[in-house]
Amino acid sequence: MNIMTIIGIILIVLGVVGLIYGGITYTSSKNVVDLGSVHLEVDQKKEIPLSPIFGAAAVAVGVILILVGRRRHGSGSVL
Repeated sequence: MNIMTIIGIILIVLGVVGLIYGGITYTSSKNVVDLGSVHLEVDQKKEIPLSPIFGAAAVAVGVILILVGRRRHGSGSVL
């Protein structure tokens, strides 16, 4: 496998994951009160939305890279 095929596969996987989940969700903790032995924290759930257009574009570019990588690899082979 050449590098273009590997990058294409990675883009396809990331694009499919982006299409399935629609974004990245994470939790951050914030200290609200810190008085001696009393500690209060608030967990905030945050999300970074990913447009389905980016997921579909990643899949499309991945497929193109795989096709171009195979075409170059196949035509450049002497054996």
